[in-house]
Amino acid sequence: MKISFVNFGIEASGSIVIFFSDKEGLFITEKSENDKNISKLFQTNTKLSKDKIIQDKILDIISPHSNDYDRIIFFKLENIINLNENDWIKIGGRVSGYLAQNNILDVSIRLESTIKNVEMTSIPSKIAFGMELRAYSFDKYKTNNKQKNVMNVKFVTNHHVTTENLYKSYFSILNGVNLARDLVNEPSNVLSPKEFTNRIKEIENPRLKIKILPQKRLEAMGMDAFLCVSKGSRNEPYVAIMEYLPNKNQKPIAILGKGVTFDSGGISIKPAGGMGEMKGDMAGAASVVGLMKVLSERDAKINVVGIVGLVENMTDGNAVRPGDVIKSMSGTTIEVLNTDAEGRLVLADIATYAIENYDPLSIIDLATLTGAILSALGQEMAGIFSNNDELAENLIASGEKTGELLWRMPIGKNYRKMIDSKVADIKNIGGRYAGATTAAEFIHCFTKDVPWAHLDIAGTSISSLKNEINTSWASGFGVRLLNQYLEDFIEK
Repeated sequence: MKISFVNFGIEASGSIVIFFSDKEGLFITEKSENDKNISKLFQTNTKLSKDKIIQDKILDIISPHSNDYDRIIFFKLENIINLNENDWIKIGGRVSGYLAQNNILDVSIRLESTIKNVEMTSIPSKIAFGMELRAYSFDKYKTNNKQKNVMNVKFVTNHHVTTENLYKSYFSILNGVNLARDLVNEPSNVLSPKEFTNRIKEIENPRLKIKILPQKRLEAMGMDAFLCVSKGSRNEPYVAIMEYLPNKNQKPIAILGKGVTFDSGGISIKPAGGMGEMKGDMAGAASVVGLMKVLSERDAKINVVGIVGLVENMTDGNAVRPGDVIKSMSGTTIEVLNTDAEGRLVLADIATYAIENYDPLSIIDLATLTGAILSALGQEMAGIFSNNDELAENLIASGEKTGELLWRMPIGKNYRKMIDSKVADIKNIGGRYAGATTAAEFIHCFTKDVPWAHLDIAGTSISSLKNEINTSWASGFGVRLLNQYLEDFIEK
């Protein structure tokens, strides 16, 4: 989709989208005879089609008389004074969906208002962002029936230069979200741990430094919790580090991601039904990579280190067995009672690596960690577990602002006791109950006293609910949320 912002008078034909509300009428100022004809056309058709407009909130007129346009589409807005940033983004998604559904590939959009307390300069950029989020599709492996999307969109505005500059920051976010979606949607026979490192190298630039740690290096560092996950796979595991450090003498935020490129469950093998979705068990890592791309593209003024553990959890004669005891990088010993509880083993060692090498200001990890979080929260929200109230509250606020919602879940000493082991320091499962919390407590064991938050995104990142701005299996959940958090609470 090509987005452009132009001054009045440049658009004079083709299809156009114009907004209206019951209270304010059309959101255009009559600048020409053409505009006056549009107003008359709207008034005439709203009287004739009132019930349908109320029901559909769209009035679509093809080949209107006394007008230069081939098609005029009126979109209804409600409660405009109270619309927030994410509401406008979702409106853009609605517009994009309608245009694609009706095979409208080129369109102009006008939105003007003199309503008090409604700042119009930035709204076209928000709508454009929502349109592009909605337009995403992953059809690279389809040989036909590929999704048709809007190709060219011109926003007609008095503030086209300012609006275009505002849109640049949204475009950076779009690139990060869509990169995360692409990575999650890729099949596992394509996106092996090695190929994942290649994709990460593609985002390297002078501001974003990439380090790839191969298996021999990980073995030398004693990352046996991480490495045990890969024992049943022919694919070599890697840890990828993305350093974005523009500021001297400033501790970084460490963002960690689980990157299990396929999770069979290992010896504790998963049932066949739904196993194909386990190509997306690296969604946490994908969101970290997408976030780092956003930060470097928008020239963020904050130090951030992204670390992802890339591994495949398969089963063969070399695979780790239930009952095995392993030693983590931190020295903590772990009894592995369920090889399908592998994501926490990955995060344990990369958390230790982050603390020992970067002394981070805080740690945030993202992982499709447990099915238990789906039982608790469904697919509407991700779970957040944290040892720091301020960090948790700020992340929740950023989630509300972006629509990537979080719900705080409990942690505590009694939950920690549930992962005590009889033969090692801890075990990697806690029993039947509180599965999402005991998984979080396991990670907590490796974060020391650093402010930490764990986001369990198993319900929100794959098999995602369809909404105004996403129709993809992979949502890219976490990229917008964490970018907003860093922008609102760390940079400022």
